[in-house]
Amino acid sequence: MSTHKVKVFTRFERFWHWTQMALIFTLLFSGAGIHGFHHLMNFETLVWVHVISALALIVLWVFAIFWHLTTGNWRHYMPTTDGLFKVARYYAFGIFKGEDHPYRKRFWHKHNPLQAVSYLFLKVALFPLLWITGLAYLLYGFWGQGALTAGSLESVAVIHTAAAFAMAVFIVIHVYLLTTGHSTVEHIKPMITGYDEVDLTPEEEAYLEQDEPGRIV
Repeated sequence: MSTHKVKVFTRFERFWHWTQMALIFTLLFSGAGIHGFHHLMNFETLVWVHVISALALIVLWVFAIFWHLTTGNWRHYMPTTDGLFKVARYYAFGIFKGEDHPYRKRFWHKHNPLQAVSYLFLKVALFPLLWITGLAYLLYGFWGQGALTAGSLESVAVIHTAAAFAMAVFIVIHVYLLTTGHSTVEHIKPMITGYDEVDLTPEEEAYLEQDEPGRIV
């Protein structure tokens, strides 16, 4: 394999990433205010901001799911044990000893095995849990009056809040990892420009040079 700078993050992918980040931070901020952790805005405004941001994020997720399925980018999130334990060991011990990262980005595997597992968990478990419980809370008046569902709003709220805390923990870990290894700027730059250093097979290099020359430097 040879290393080249390749556009691995498309324009939509970068738009989706940064818009999602802004909406999630808005939701965490407004949700914390609704729970009384701060009083920077009045309660009614916080609820309005939270609901609008949540609906916008759901719409974004729907488009992102469609994009991943139609472009084949879902392959980057397929979990594998190949190299998983090496990467886990690196983050647990090796990173503190100055060892090199054991994973090199490849054209169809731009996420390392640990990233792929983490992102897949977010997409198939945590995000849907936030989505479902949030909508259930918002629409409680339509389903919460039955004999079996009366009084269940508290349970929905607890699950939604727990999932939000899990999301906050993921963000803290994600931001921390941006400060490790290469400089923080080098970690963030690919999600701004789209280009990153990737190991290419001769076949992948030939394909890009012939069919998508604008993606390879």
